[in-house]
Amino acid sequence: MCRLFVGADPDLWEAQTRSIRLDGVSTSVRLESFFWYLLEEIGQRDGLTLGQLLTRLARESSEAGHDLANFASFLRVCCARYQALQLAGDIPTDRGVAIAALDAPAILAREERQRAHPPLSA
Repeated sequence: MCRLFVGADPDLWEAQTRSIRLDGVSTSVRLESFFWYLLEEIGQRDGLTLGQLLTRLARESSEAGHDLANFASFLRVCCARYQALQLAGDIPTDRGVAIAALDAPAILAREERQRAHPPLSA
């Protein structure tokens, strides 16, 4: 089982630090290459550069009242959710479909219903 993970390209977990500006404030974020690739893919779907995507994520998260003390962890979870939502069929694998065009309230409502009423175990 672990061979699928251990045998992966080691470049995927190589950490990279990138300097970015979030609403005029310079900062740096350290993530593994795997996550940088996914963030670039997410941004490209909506015609955003990596910097624009990170700024938007930081701003909207702050407006929602979230504490972004660990922005790198938040970004990793964003990447994991992106892939999980693709597997669930909520985000099309067709990269030509913008994420902004999706019905986010409906997806979040469905997730909430699933959390409230988990399926019975077999």
